[in-house]
Amino acid sequence: MTWNDQFLKLFERCLEQYRGGNDDFHSYYSEDDIEFLASIGYKPRELFDFVEDLADEGEPTESTALLVAAVRRDYFLTIQKGIHSDKEITTDDLPTFGDTLGELAYLPRILTKARAKLSGELDPNIMFGCGGDRKFLRENGNIHPADFLRHVWAADKDDKAVLDYVLSQRPQ
Repeated sequence: MTWNDQFLKLFERCLEQYRGGNDDFHSYYSEDDIEFLASIGYKPRELFDFVEDLADEGEPTESTALLVAAVRRDYFLTIQKGIHSDKEITTDDLPTFGDTLGELAYLPRILTKARAKLSGELDPNIMFGCGGDRKFLRENGNIHPADFLRHVWAADKDDKAVLDYVLSQRPQ
């Protein structure tokens, strides 16, 4: 039960390298690191995106990165039975920033990204938890990215259930 400690140590090591001026995330990882990330359903770029945003923007924190990784890991191990998907969604597959679900702009986009994050199908150039995602979650009740992922997972393919959840979190 030490995968979380291993994740945080790797995160800290990558953060130090990035803050030291190394932005070539491929050079951050040993073969053991790559194997570890694969064992939790993670891609090297996913970890780097959280490292880069923390260093450059001050968020999301290490604990947020860990909690998001925990949801992905749980999904990978329980739903995908440890088998990586061979599908990948690109930016062309994402709804636009202005697309709406209910009255909420951006919800179709973050919902699509969340589903792809859960299944490990995000193109490496797409980040779940990016600045736009964080803004949407903050403005709609300060929803934690990991909580959003878990609700998307629980809702399965029911967009209305996700919409209802987000609306229930919004300030009155």
